[in-house]
Amino acid sequence: MPTVPWIKVDTPVAPDALIMASRLEVRSLRQVPGFLMASMTLLRQARRSPGALGVSLKAELLKRTFWTVSAWTDKAAVHAYAATEPHRTTMRRKRAVMRESTFIFWTVPAEQLPIEWDQVQNRIAQERDSDRGSAARG
Repeated sequence: MPTVPWIKVDTPVAPDALIMASRLEVRSLRQVPGFLMASMTLLRQARRSPGALGVSLKAELLKRTFWTVSAWTDKAAVHAYAATEPHRTTMRRKRAVMRESTFIFWTVPAEQLPIEWDQVQNRIAQERDSDRGSAARG
């Protein structure tokens, strides 16, 4: 199960959609199955969350890396999802197995949904490069 394709949850009403994307890397292969199960639970939660427009998950199991992309009506909807169970407790528990994580947000015209994985991965790579550059200068 490497990729859960884009699942449309709702039709955008506003002209723009807020995109939230993440790259999550666990410390060891032993932690991959549990993280995958938790990811699937949170994907189901996102599909039922008010304000969700669409979701997708990509798991590179042997690389211990998980990618998410979701579209939302606004930041309040994303924050409500993150603060609601099971997301809140799951993320708190899974922090201990995380090696690295990156989260980014951007806005797109709603007609550009779904977001392609190459766009997600390019934006996250740029963010990670920027963070590394800042750390080297700091």
